Amino acid sequence: MVDMHIHTIYSDGDKTLEEVLKMCEEKKLEYISITDHNTCKQYEDEALKKNIYTGKIIKGVEMNATFKNKKIEVLGYKIKDTKIIEEWSQKFFSEEVLRKQQEESKRKLLDICDKKGLVYDESKIEKDIPLTDYITIYIYKELMKHKENYEILGEFTKSLDIFIRKGLMNPDSEYYTGSNDTPKPLYKDVIDIIHKAGGLAFLAHPFEYRFDDTIGFINELRKEKELDGIECFHPSADSEDKIKSLLEYSKKNDLYISGGSDYHGKKKPDIEIGIGSGNSNIPKEVVEEWK
Repeated sequence: MVDMHIHTIYSDGDKTLEEVLKMCEEKKLEYISITDHNTCKQYEDEALKKNIYTGKIIKGVEMNATFKNKKIEVLGYKIKDTKIIEEWSQKFFSEEVLRKQQEESKRKLLDICDKKGLVYDESKIEKDIPLTDYITIYIYKELMKHKENYEILGEFTKSLDIFIRKGLMNPDSEYYTGSNDTPKPLYKDVIDIIHKAGGLAFLAHPFEYRFDDTIGFINELRKEKELDGIECFHPSADSEDKIKSLLEYSKKNDLYISGGSDYHGKKKPDIEIGIGSGNSNIPKEVVEEWK
């Protein structure tokens, strides 16, 4: 088995790289990629020198991107020059920018909560979170503690992912927290920088975005800038039909295939390394075709 989508404390995961490598070794995973958001610093970690994990590691990254005002992510694999990724990312994800984004996101969401009449105790919202983490996650957790919010939040009570994708990141939602003046990495530029770093660019978890026409959206992306592959195996592709549609599309369009658990630790308690939400079992052959 393989897991080509894992997060650590270098972005918004809650496990160290060493802890993650130990889990991957226990699972006997044959290939892995540590795809922290907008950084390759995880590949400078001393844990990599300890021979904790005996499988093969493919250097990766998950990069935020914007396409027609929609926020998506692109996975970069086989990164040869990690410095290119780091230098480019600093324009969009420096400490100063992240701090500003975190503060603005908190203010915007709490303003929305007040207007919607949602109940929360601001003192109970976790403080001092890493700049690479998302404050809105902790606001959501506080909102979910109050049953009186459930009727107002509606379908957003089903999961954090729905709240993020259909609310916070959706320009048509009353819960949208975007449109600030911080610089935004454009999709075509993200593809270019991954290629410049010697890597391959894959669209991450297409069904995670909850678009009405997922395949149509992929076609739009590819018209602007071609992808190298698609992440077909992911917890958001939660049915055989969804997985099949992505696999068939990839094969028809000569795109590589990838897949992973999108492990974050306790932040996504139903996701386990190697098997995602319980049944990923991604074969190593999908990686060996493009490695």
